[in-house]
Amino acid sequence: MTAVVTADELTGRTRSHVIDLPAVGCVLHRDAVQPFLDLREAARAAGHDLVAVSSFRDFDRQRLIWNGKFRGERAVLDRRGQLLDLRDRSVADRINAILCWSAMPGASRHHWGSDVDVIDRNAVASSTAVELIPEAYSGDGPHAALSAWLSENMDSFGFFRPYVSERAGVSPEPWHLSYAPISVPALQQMTPVVLLEAWRGSEIDGVEWLIDNVDLLHARYVKDIDLRV
Repeated sequence: MTAVVTADELTGRTRSHVIDLPAVGCVLHRDAVQPFLDLREAARAAGHDLVAVSSFRDFDRQRLIWNGKFRGERAVLDRRGQLLDLRDRSVADRINAILCWSAMPGASRHHWGSDVDVIDRNAVASSTAVELIPEAYSGDGPHAALSAWLSENMDSFGFFRPYVSERAGVSPEPWHLSYAPISVPALQQMTPVVLLEAWRGSEIDGVEWLIDNVDLLHARYVKDIDLRV
């Protein structure tokens, strides 16, 4: 299996392992490029325009998202998709609310270049804002047909969904695909020590609480996934 081998690659503090793909609008680990393109082509043949609306995300970008949510400058949703007001919440409550849908800086699987959030562009008008919500991927949702196709076919290309089950950590994300030959060994390498090193000297809101609780947070929000069978 391929592995992301350096701590900087694991935590998104370098781009040495990823390649820009302007033709398809995403950035991926060099070894995930062809499998993703093959997955897109197979989906196209089945009538779906599989598009990655989020791919590689570096540490600084994740930190800006995190700080914006911590400060109430970005929306934070609960597990039912309802808007939360975090202004009078404790640091612990804020952090656990954010972690339902957003990773800690340095802990995002998107840092590895192996993970993408996908939609079926054919299913929505070009002017429609993208909504990554579970309802859009089931029932009569616009991406339900793509989601069903992925369930039947993505494994053949090396992809799986890391967030399927309801759990105490990250909420189910049917749009989130992961390329196993990279992400499985990367997850093994992503330890609390690696996270602590990434956080040292970084301007992350609530970082003291993160440091004090790193083992619990790592177990709940990093390691606890639906592993590829």
